[in-house]
Amino acid sequence: MKLTLNTFLSLDGVMQGPGGPDEDVSGGFDLGGWLVPHVDEDFGRIVDGWFAQAEALLLGRTTYQMMQPYWEQVTDPDNSVATAMNTLPKYLVSATVTEPTWQNTRVISNDVAGAVAGLKSRPGGELQVHGSHRLARTLHDAGLVDEYRLILFPVALGKGKRLFDDGAVPSAFELVDSTITGAGAVALTLRPKPFGTGYIGVDDGRGTVQ
Repeated sequence: MKLTLNTFLSLDGVMQGPGGPDEDVSGGFDLGGWLVPHVDEDFGRIVDGWFAQAEALLLGRTTYQMMQPYWEQVTDPDNSVATAMNTLPKYLVSATVTEPTWQNTRVISNDVAGAVAGLKSRPGGELQVHGSHRLARTLHDAGLVDEYRLILFPVALGKGKRLFDDGAVPSAFELVDSTITGAGAVALTLRPKPFGTGYIGVDDGRGTVQ
């Protein structure tokens, strides 16, 4: 299976609490809901397109417990995100939840990298991660993410959980696709490529490379 990481980011890389003020207040974060003013039809089409490609979902505990009560009550069959959330196989990474109540959920309680590598080795379409800050960082550092789908919003927050925070494994990416929404968000599709240690010099006209 192909592992894709799908998330929303501020310009300074924060992924915490994008959808609402009470979504994730850990660490005293009080800026939740920062993407809401920039949601439009283009944004909806992009996110619907993500979920249309999913065959299974991989979620961290905080994101899982935030999503479950909301999406379980959305029963509109025309809502593609709700349909995916409620019917697709879900893999919950948690050391504390042992009996999940959201249908089609299996728990990964240890050796996350090994378990995810095992899932990736299976035939099939996409195994999608949504949000899930700590899990996303673990998968990134382990080199398990095949594709990053990021929507950057024209907002700088100055604090909060960042996708690529201090200590993240250095990475380089190939830009596969990009789209600008009518509200000014930028959707990027990126694939990892080898990280280079050198740089491209520029001749300053005197035969010196700067």
